[in-house]
Amino acid sequence: MRRNVGTKVLGVLAAALLAFFIQGIARNSAVQWRVVGSYLFSGPILTGVLRTLLITAVAIVIAIVLGVLLANMRLSRNRVLQAVNGIYVWFFRSIPLLVLLIIAYNFSLLYAHLSLGVPFGPAFVSFTTTHVFTALTAAIITFGLQQAAYTSEVIRAAIMSVPPGQVEAAETLGMTYWGAMRRIVLPQAARVALPPVANETINLCKSTALVAFISVPDLLYSVQEVYSANFKVLPLLVVATIWYTVIVSVMSLAQWWLERSMRIDRRVATIAVTAEVLR
Repeated sequence: MRRNVGTKVLGVLAAALLAFFIQGIARNSAVQWRVVGSYLFSGPILTGVLRTLLITAVAIVIAIVLGVLLANMRLSRNRVLQAVNGIYVWFFRSIPLLVLLIIAYNFSLLYAHLSLGVPFGPAFVSFTTTHVFTALTAAIITFGLQQAAYTSEVIRAAIMSVPPGQVEAAETLGMTYWGAMRRIVLPQAARVALPPVANETINLCKSTALVAFISVPDLLYSVQEVYSANFKVLPLLVVATIWYTVIVSVMSLAQWWLERSMRIDRRVATIAVTAEVLR
């Protein structure tokens, strides 16, 4: 009973503090809400929002696909594959993301030209890196490669949560390893990996603000371009804050819906299996 009273008191205090905070922001003349409203849906800002979403979407797809490969390399019995995975994860965990972005942006200084062909033999394709590694491309590749190092560990743990006997049973029935992985292991591991991968996607979206340092016109860079011209720094930062909040809120709702759908599908599958056994 005392615990319930204390919880209610804390809830009231938290609600009161939140109300005071919102009231203080809403009535603060320094925010200049009219300026915020005039730029909230302006062309440069919306273009920056779309570019932020583009970087996030492509990078997380790269991270998931590469993360699945890296996770299987870690779980492989091949020592070479395990070593490659260990070096990859160690490297991208060790270097700060901003440093990687700057290195990728200046990749042409390291390699002015790249060629594809036979090692120590003729080259079939040759191209200039400045034409390929634009600022946007460098940002997407950097975020995808670094995020893959973290996502691979999440996927590895999710794969290990699936009983190994299921893979052995599938191989006994003549199914290949990758077939068992695609049809049996990964669907079950996805339920375990979804919450942390969704959280990493949200963090990745917020981290895209770092691309402003290499002049990629994302949301933050677009905001900076506008307030560097009209000197309305605080209102434009509020615009960026609102858009990041909206994007993260939508992603959080999508995460909740996916987790709920997976729970329902799992219950339906359990009921179906139980009914088949009882029959």
